[in-house]
Amino acid sequence: MAAATPRLFQNGQIASAGAKELRAADVLVDENGEIVAVGVGLEVPSGAEVIDCRGCVLVPGMFDVNVHAREPGQEHKETLATCSAAALRGGVTGVVLMPDTAPPIDTGNLVKSAMDLVAELSAIPMWQAGCLTKGREGKEMAGFSGMASRGVPMLTDADRSVPCPDLLRRCMEYARDFDLLVTSHCDTPPLSKAGSINEGPVSYRFGLPGIPAISQEIAIDRDIRVAQHTGAKLHLQQISTARGLKSVQCAKEAGTPVTCEVSPHHLVLTEQDIRDYNTHFKFNPPLRPAADVEALIEGFIDGSIDVLASAHAPHTEFEKSSDFGSAPFGAAGLETAVPVMFDRFISKGIFGWDLLIERYSAAPRRLVGLNPVAIEEGTKAQFFVFDPEGETPVTRETMKTKSPVSPFLGKTLAGKVRGTALGVAWHSQE
Repeated sequence: MAAATPRLFQNGQIASAGAKELRAADVLVDENGEIVAVGVGLEVPSGAEVIDCRGCVLVPGMFDVNVHAREPGQEHKETLATCSAAALRGGVTGVVLMPDTAPPIDTGNLVKSAMDLVAELSAIPMWQAGCLTKGREGKEMAGFSGMASRGVPMLTDADRSVPCPDLLRRCMEYARDFDLLVTSHCDTPPLSKAGSINEGPVSYRFGLPGIPAISQEIAIDRDIRVAQHTGAKLHLQQISTARGLKSVQCAKEAGTPVTCEVSPHHLVLTEQDIRDYNTHFKFNPPLRPAADVEALIEGFIDGSIDVLASAHAPHTEFEKSSDFGSAPFGAAGLETAVPVMFDRFISKGIFGWDLLIERYSAAPRRLVGLNPVAIEEGTKAQFFVFDPEGETPVTRETMKTKSPVSPFLGKTLAGKVRGTALGVAWHSQE
């Protein structure tokens, strides 16, 4: 194998979670993938590749805690290879995989098998989450001990809630004893029923069964109460309503160890954006009214919402071509998360890179017990080069995911990830 080439990233500006202002600097990455120098006017070492970053921002790699990579068992939707390619295109250098594979990851042996696949097929570090219940069926606890011994970062039934509060209580008690994070998709199935869109004027106009906001809100309140009773650490996925967020804020004020996440699509889209029964806009939880979106944005900025997560859940175009009621929930999100957030917020001055890095890089890593990454001497290269003047066309041809299904398909977003540095590798997107 040929030796890696040192790379000098010249004339860029470095962003970090702790600084509102960008810092002009060159970054030298050696043949071992380590950042060995950061400063202005660095000399070009002999044989080094020079990457001109003039006008660009160097940003620490993002980390996504809600990714459905589909492998093993559903490789027609996505594979670990295509998932990691999509992540790199979006500046994401680490992810937590949901356990809703086939079979579901509910034992230590299955965790090991999944991580063996990751080591063989993925271009980025991936961590495998384990199930809360066997087969994600919500009937009995999964094998916590074996999964804990394999280093799972969290336990979750992915896009299913645990229906029985007593079973959830026992899951949380065992998770607490193993010091494992419980991650919950909050939903009340008897309320959601066969709903496919937010219940309200839009669902009435489309003639579609609705999912009421209380379906998520009641589940949030229940799960928080169980966490308070057991002392377990709780993370809530994809907060989507103002009242749900208020419950989280009250729980935090009471000292409950609870965190929550929001997805980019719940920050930038509303139920009014659904046109012509376009299933690319079908999510669970569904897109909500503008008032909820405004509350989520405020919570994202003030820290009530801890983490941004893409909820990357690819389905084939054939599956999504069904009628709105029958099509599966979810869409690809890894490669659009950063451009969407830049396009909607950073480019308009609503907040800066420092906040996005905190919510989508530093806080997610801390959530699962990892150290945040930064562009500093003595650290492994783990950053991306972002061109604020570039553009990101979202097309079937440009997307790296195996299933190019996205609510942003056909749009051109402001800004572009030019490439991602991960260790010795430079994954150029040009």
